[in-house]
Amino acid sequence: MNADELRRLLSRGPLLSDGGMGTSLIDRGAPVDACFEALNVSAPALVESVHRGFVQAGAKLVIANTFGGNRFRLEGHGFADRVASYNHAAVVLARRAGAAHVAGSMGPLGVRLAPYGRVSPGEALDAYREQALALADAGVDLLLIETQTDLREMEQALAAARDVAPEVAVVVSATYTKDDRTLLGSTPEQVATGLVELGADAIGVNCGEGPAQVLRVIRATKPKAAGLPLVARPNAGGPAEVGGRFVYPATPDYVADVARTLVEEGVAVVGGCCGTGPAHTEAMAAAVREAGAVSRVRGEPTLEPPLPISVDAPGSLPAVPPTALQAKLGRGEFVVAVEMEPPRSFNAATLVAASGTLRDAGADVIDVADSPMAKMRMSAWAACRLVQEQVGIETVLHFPTRGRNVLRLQGDLLGAHALGIRNLFVCVGDPVTIGDYPHGSDNVDVTATGLLSLITDEFNRGRDRAGSSIGEPTSFFVGAALSPNAPDLGHEIRLLKRKVDAGAAFLLTQPVYDVAAIERLRTAFEREHDAELRTPVLAGVLPLVTSRHAEFLHNEVPGISVPDDARDRMRKAGEDAWREGLAMAGELVAALREIGAGGVYVMPQFGRYDLAAEVVEAARAR
Repeated sequence: MNADELRRLLSRGPLLSDGGMGTSLIDRGAPVDACFEALNVSAPALVESVHRGFVQAGAKLVIANTFGGNRFRLEGHGFADRVASYNHAAVVLARRAGAAHVAGSMGPLGVRLAPYGRVSPGEALDAYREQALALADAGVDLLLIETQTDLREMEQALAAARDVAPEVAVVVSATYTKDDRTLLGSTPEQVATGLVELGADAIGVNCGEGPAQVLRVIRATKPKAAGLPLVARPNAGGPAEVGGRFVYPATPDYVADVARTLVEEGVAVVGGCCGTGPAHTEAMAAAVREAGAVSRVRGEPTLEPPLPISVDAPGSLPAVPPTALQAKLGRGEFVVAVEMEPPRSFNAATLVAASGTLRDAGADVIDVADSPMAKMRMSAWAACRLVQEQVGIETVLHFPTRGRNVLRLQGDLLGAHALGIRNLFVCVGDPVTIGDYPHGSDNVDVTATGLLSLITDEFNRGRDRAGSSIGEPTSFFVGAALSPNAPDLGHEIRLLKRKVDAGAAFLLTQPVYDVAAIERLRTAFEREHDAELRTPVLAGVLPLVTSRHAEFLHNEVPGISVPDDARDRMRKAGEDAWREGLAMAGELVAALREIGAGGVYVMPQFGRYDLAAEVVEAARAR
């Protein structure tokens, strides 16, 4: 079926698609972590029974069980070489179940594209091309690129489909988070505009937070859709975790009521996604027949607003275990931390996505800077909470004294602890004079060393600066800054001693490009104080990207020294300078291990989280 044939089909009235394949398989006993595409071969009767149930309920468009049928997702189950066989078997089963029309599902690759991930656009294109070819060869009526969150990935998927199956219609459907944006922050209007420009044959929305959201998104999409057919396939409500599994609360009647409104809004293909079963499809079939192809705007049905997200603060914390960072450093493990900046808006989608990439590469902890360079950004503690909650990796909150009086400092500490943020990096912070608001207040009531003492001697013992009780003691694990290339090494050593005495439990350095700087400082400290420096040092690793980048850091950033040989290597590397920078970062990590550093503190430059992930993986491989 090509684009013209799809339009002729849809001109006869709305087309009803089926419901949630994955949740239906789980309901029939498939393990949650199973490779659902493998069931097309290992349990064909099970997959066919799901399709048949939807067909009998009235579905005319059946979506083949190929959502994760690309090489990246199948590789996670050890089946990367079975793309063609699993996709072909899926189409056969959908046909055998009596489907009038079959769509080949092409879900997200399950990996992030650069710069937030480590897969290049070309690699994504090849993976989608492989799956699209398998589905086209199996005889699908259309290709459904669904549940997408990244416009760049949609572009590669659509280009792949056009390349290997130019005569097959292609539908592209995005999914949105609670704030009606994709995971990477695109609005419905931006997605629609982009997909129209890319040449999709139909566009829409699926999955997400339920029917009410899908209706909102369709209404936002429609003005930008340039007349393309619209597709809407909501989940049966927002997913809720109950007893260790996800349940979808929306009833068939409720879903059908919204389906009726979607059709009246002009939606051409309506169906269900996660949590919708044959009962939902049957109810939607009746609603779609009733609504017909009426093209008018009716008032939105009364929809229950979504329940607010619960952010319960922990209660009293007796005998709190150490943080993961604290435990790893205590065991002498080599820790890999990565610095990230909060966004300049309320949307933290890219921060969350890149954090997931870094976690998968092997990072132990994400350090969230607080308005670096005094630029206005989201509160660092809010960003920490989002990363910990949505990505499942521990964070270190940068906690500058800049712009905080003693009252605000203590209130912020209590708030951070209540949100489950227990690793802190205490610093002075960049002066506001260099940032967005140079006339803002830069007052400081407490020095960095004083704040260390406040946390370790007061808050962690259950009292505030005035000696009053704060209830249960906090359990912060606190670090401080170290500058191995400080021009006055003697002053830096004296300052380091005060920080260690005040309770600094780990040290983060500025970027270093030669381990000799750390060894020189360590030797000077131990000679001055006749004691070993036992506090773990996480050395700053900032991969060089270009020769100009190396020269800028060396000549214009105080406290950073890039050796002559490193700058010479970057000059000679030419266009491959970024590769040379990565190689040198890997060599530095190895050298830091040799001298007994506590770990590395990776600093992505220019938003190149893909390069940071390479450094993280190199650190883990040794």
